[in-house]
Amino acid sequence: MKSFRSLIVLLIVIALGVIGAQWLAQEQLREFGEVIVRVGDTDYIASLPQAGLLLVIAFLLLWLIGNVLSFPFRAWGRHRRKQSRARLIEGLVAVHNGQWTRAERQLDAAAQDPDVSVIALIAAVRVADARGDAEALERHLHRLAERDACAHALLQAERHLDRKRPVDAINTLDVAAAQPLPPRGLLLRTEALIQISRADEAYGQLGAIRRQQALQLDAIAALETRLATASLEQASDANALAERWESLPKSLRSEPDVVGTYALRAAALGWDDATLRSLEQALDTRWDENLAALYGRLPMERYDTRRASAQRWLQDHPESAALLLTLARLARHQQQWPQAEDFLHRALTLGAGAEAWEVFGDGYADAGDTLAAQRCYANALRVQRGEQALPLPTQEFSSSPNPQAEVMAQRTDHGFTQSQD
Repeated sequence: MKSFRSLIVLLIVIALGVIGAQWLAQEQLREFGEVIVRVGDTDYIASLPQAGLLLVIAFLLLWLIGNVLSFPFRAWGRHRRKQSRARLIEGLVAVHNGQWTRAERQLDAAAQDPDVSVIALIAAVRVADARGDAEALERHLHRLAERDACAHALLQAERHLDRKRPVDAINTLDVAAAQPLPPRGLLLRTEALIQISRADEAYGQLGAIRRQQALQLDAIAALETRLATASLEQASDANALAERWESLPKSLRSEPDVVGTYALRAAALGWDDATLRSLEQALDTRWDENLAALYGRLPMERYDTRRASAQRWLQDHPESAALLLTLARLARHQQQWPQAEDFLHRALTLGAGAEAWEVFGDGYADAGDTLAAQRCYANALRVQRGEQALPLPTQEFSSSPNPQAEVMAQRTDHGFTQSQD
């Protein structure tokens, strides 16, 4: 098909040439003017259109001669590029198959072509890394740095992060020759900043990551949540924590993971008011089982205030196992073990699981009932493994083999229980 098109073009050019020659042979063309070229004692006279055509023909002939003379060199260049691409493909296939020696040989040869040298050298570095050949690794890295400083920085940063050297990764990415960083570079730098407790600085890169569309929208949202929680965890004092909390978008301050992290960090810094306020506002706005459980695990006192809030929530969420577990913890801290035990039984019937058994064990241990405490702790491990819990020592002669069935209660309209007769 290509030869046929070339033949058609050639015939059209010949036809145009014949028509043009007949037109140029007309005497009327001298009305456009004449061009006289004197060489020695000889004058060459032609009409202006004829002279223009001769000039075009001369340029075409020179172009044709140049193409003919350069054809062998161009053909050789195409052959070398074709060979380089074939070697690159063979090298990448060998990498995939784990044929390290063959892969490195093919990739090293393909790297001679400037068009594919960067990708070939990147793959060669990975091969040398897999083989543990430090000398070949340094050689390939040096060549890669000369060809493409940015690609070299990205590859080195990735290697440093794999080896738990985030500071070296940041130093590699911050070199002037690698700027501006592409999307992958921003992600690598963000990860390195998180690992050296500079999540607040990493959060500042989120705008650039979003503009460059380095991740999908849901992945960016997950990264934003991760950066926010890491930034709050790394706050050194209450002022830094408050500043970082206030700088977060309002939508993010209602995310359960972010709220939970903020509450735990505030509690660790002794900021009890902020801890309770953040959790209570979040639970009043949007109920979350994890936050409800965290409300009872907070390393702080104020048991009366917390229990009053939990009792208020119980009216709206009587089937919340996490809330019942929180009430059990608070009642235990208030030295009200019978009430705590009742809350724990109800939580178990709703699927509280291992955590409820642990609180049971703590309560029996405080009461000096070592055998029951050990059985509860063992049940916590069994439930975590997906096994059935064993009855407590006082329930071994019960008709029910499961303590949860033994303590099953009838629920009233207000969410409280009545003992079975």
